[in-house]
Amino acid sequence: MAIIIRLDRMLAERKMQLSVLAEKVDLSIVNLSNLKTGKVKAVRFSTLNAICKVLNCQPGDILEYVEDDDEDDENV
Repeated sequence: MAIIIRLDRMLAERKMQLSVLAEKVDLSIVNLSNLKTGKVKAVRFSTLNAICKVLNCQPGDILEYVEDDDEDDENV
């Protein structure tokens, strides 16, 4: 399983800088940058809620599931 973060795409569509989003959702730029680049293992629902509220989008606009052929089905 691979979850791809599409935060960069949403920011571009909304013409918003990461620093502006960070200020509006009260998170550090570093944390949001790590999220944007997919370097995180988890996202709190409260964080996702705040991002969606500011960007006026749905969680599915930010997160995308792509099936990974290399993974065992037993690990699910």
